[in-house]
Amino acid sequence: MGELQIKRIYEQEDPSDGYRILVDRLWPRGMSKVRADLADWDKQVAPTSELRRRFHDGELSYEEFRDAYDKELADNPAYDELVKLVAGRLSEGNVTLLFGSKDETENNAEVLLELLRKSLGRQAD
Repeated sequence: MGELQIKRIYEQEDPSDGYRILVDRLWPRGMSKVRADLADWDKQVAPTSELRRRFHDGELSYEEFRDAYDKELADNPAYDELVKLVAGRLSEGNVTLLFGSKDETENNAEVLLELLRKSLGRQAD
């Protein structure tokens, strides 16, 4: 069983990344598609543009953003598809969720990682 992890897309690619999925709605500035070397780009599970804007503009705290994003994902069928994809890929090796944010601790990929781990834990029961 592989490991589910996250990292900034600007970090050096590593073989331990395994299956690489960009989970941002917008393509990261200055990143070429060749250098990104993605297996998948899942825009559908990224926060809505409105939620992302409100968080980056400081209208929402990280906790408020996390709660709102969690609610968006609960109503998003693309999230269920991501859970299935990640579960299948983890049986083959590591899966890395990639993000472009400069903030490495308070971002959408961190929220998604936590939710996926919970979903995959329930799925295994």
